[in-house]
Amino acid sequence: MSLRARLTLVNAGAMTVILALYAAGTWTFLEHRLSAALDRQLHEDYELAERMIERSPGGGLRLRPGETGHHEEAHEAPFFEVRTPAEDLLLQSAPRKPAGRLRTYERPHRIGGTDMVIRVARSEEPLLLELRELALVLGFALPVGVGISSLGGYALARRALAPVDALTEQARSISADRLSERLPVRNPGDELGRLATVFNDAFGRLERSFEQLRRFTADASHELRTPLAALRSIGEVALNAPRDAQAYRDAIGSMLEEVARLNRLVESLLTLARADGGQVRLNLELLDLTELAREVTSHLGVLAEEKRQALTVEAPRPVPIRADRAILRQAVVNLLHNAIRYSPEGTPIRVSVGDGAVLEVADRGPGIPPEHLGRIFDRFYRVDAGRSRDEGGTGLGLSIARWAVEIHGGTIEVESIVGEGSRFRIRLAADPKGGTA
Repeated sequence: MSLRARLTLVNAGAMTVILALYAAGTWTFLEHRLSAALDRQLHEDYELAERMIERSPGGGLRLRPGETGHHEEAHEAPFFEVRTPAEDLLLQSAPRKPAGRLRTYERPHRIGGTDMVIRVARSEEPLLLELRELALVLGFALPVGVGISSLGGYALARRALAPVDALTEQARSISADRLSERLPVRNPGDELGRLATVFNDAFGRLERSFEQLRRFTADASHELRTPLAALRSIGEVALNAPRDAQAYRDAIGSMLEEVARLNRLVESLLTLARADGGQVRLNLELLDLTELAREVTSHLGVLAEEKRQALTVEAPRPVPIRADRAILRQAVVNLLHNAIRYSPEGTPIRVSVGDGAVLEVADRGPGIPPEHLGRIFDRFYRVDAGRSRDEGGTGLGLSIARWAVEIHGGTIEVESIVGEGSRFRIRLAADPKGGTA
């Protein structure tokens, strides 16, 4: 059932209850007023009946001469009867009682030492007739009122929801290739304006996500194409003409290097895909950030020695943290590997761990221009694309490092001066329990 129909039904139900309560109140009020008026008439009739009764010369009761005529001119002649306490009839004002249902009023009376009861009566038919007429009017007016109210409620709901229908149609027309379009916001302060604003914000996020996905797909395709093209080229050259064993060994070695590069790229893509899909669960454990920095430095020390780089660790004391060792280690490895890869031969590289669970990797490399600092952590982004590919980079190392730090609730930042070097800083939450596991 549509919202318009539900609003119409709610409005009709509410009006039915309201009109029913109004009809019941009107009925009760009128019935009370008519009943009270009839009771007042009976009291007046009793007073008139008292004045009309007198003793006859024979000792009986009779109607006072002249009183009835005067009474009939002023008022409808009341019907009354006089009975003894034993219900014996002494006097009756008319031979027959009024037709229909009667309402009576009686009181004891005494005339000439004789006890008697004067009873007056009036027909309730006029009262019932008015109530029946009221019931007829209400019975007709109630459904008519509900019907008119329902039509009005439907028209109001239709008018109120027309902008929602328009927003729905406009939102439906925005497809994946038209995410740059936005819904019109006529009044940002009302409910529809806020709804349109929320839709536009959602479309904006979708547009950015689709753009990132398209860029990621294009970059990934390009990155995969490069080693595959190299593999094919090396294989074709090796098979183009007969060669000696050493030439074939060199070709196979080059192909293995491209395969290793391709393997690193695929592993990085899988890591980011799992991260984007929320499929990574942290295996938190208590570890020493200082010990982790020393272990990574020792692991990559061979690469630094090949370039005669001085790799040092400054970590005076243990810094306990709770983290997933494998994931956090990957972040530190990526930062240090980048520093070794892009720093010139013979330059120093320093890894330091300070209080507050802060780890820094500083180098004396070429530095990063200011216009590139804002995008340095984007996927496949390279300051110098040609140099990065020549040195075996995938363009995903810093993206993975940022994800690995942020999934632990930390932050990663970079400071760099062109020609002087760069400093990457990881900030994590220190374990409040210190060295306790």
